[in-house]
Formats: sequence, C-alpha cells, structure tokens
Amino acid sequence: MKLAEAESTMQKTVESTQRAFNSIRTGRANASLLDKVLVDYYGSPTSLKSLANISTPDATTILIQPYDRSSLNIVEKAISLSDVGLTPSNDGSVIRLNIPPLTSDRRKELVKIASKYAEEGRVAIRNIRRDVIDAIRKQEKNAEIPEDEARDQQDKLQKLTNKYTTRIDELLAEKEKDITTV
Repeated sequence: MKLAEAESTMQKTVESTQRAFNSIRTGRANASLLDKVLVDYYGSPTSLKSLANISTPDATTILIQPYDRSSLNIVEKAISLSDVGLTPSNDGSVIRLNIPPLTSDRRKELVKIASKYAEEGRVAIRNIRRDVIDAIRKQEKNAEIPEDEARDQQDKLQKLTNKYTTRIDELLAEKEKDITTV
C-alpha cells in the first residue's frame, strides 16, 4: 500500500465515521437518522432513501412518503425494527416520526456512543498506518528502497495519520456540541 492509497483509505475512514455520527439522534429532526434503515422490498434489503421521499417539515418531525404506496406497511415495519429508537405513525399515505426532546441522561449516553464511533475511526486509521509501515519495512528489508527513503515515507505517513485522527477529533467535538446543545 502506497502513501496515496493510505491517504485515500484514511479519508474514507473519516467519511465513514462522519456517517456514523450522522446516525446519532440529536433531538432535532434529520433525515440522515434513517440512512442505515434497510427495508425488505420484494425479498431484497433496500435502503429507505431509495424507496421513499424523506423530509423534515419542522425541527421535531421526519416525514417519510414511499414512492410505492403499497410499501407503506413494510417501510413502517422496517423503521420499527431498526435501532433508530423512534415509533413511526402511519396515516395511510405518509409515515411520521416525532423526535422527542432528549433527557440529560440520554445526551450523555449519545456522547458516549459518538466517542465510541470516533475511537473506532482512530483505530482504523492506526491500522492503516501499521499496514503501510509493515509494507515499507518489508521493502527496506528486501533492499527495494534505501533506509532514508523508508524513514521519509514513515514520517509522511505519521503526518497523514495525525491529520486524519485530528479530523476525527474535530468531528467528535462538533457532534458532542450538537448533542449537548439544547
């Protein structure tokens, strides 16, 4: 794995961590809460976004309007079974999700979940660093690259690692602020 590949993979890790953060409810309606919901549509798991129009008419409501009205009940069932933690209400044409205000205990719990996602992202980035360092050392051992070039590559890799772990820390700080702000 080269440095460019490592940077690309680290960037994808940061994006994945951001998506995980987006799935955490903050007391305000946000369509990204439903990103991980899969609906068993004609026997295949399909993302809710591709089956319905999802909107947020106000700060406490998510409105889901399936393109195929006959799929309304299976969409409602998928939301109920998901880990979103919200109860859907079906009025025959749309599904409403009301976002209740968060308690202080729930906010603390959500901050812990966000911290866990951030740590998973940092571990993934460190694993990428470890794999690339192993590859560099192997090249050095096989005399494919000189020792000073190997050291330069490792230094560049460490700078990349620091850059992306700092980015995850910044995203975590934003999310914690978002969760704790009433």
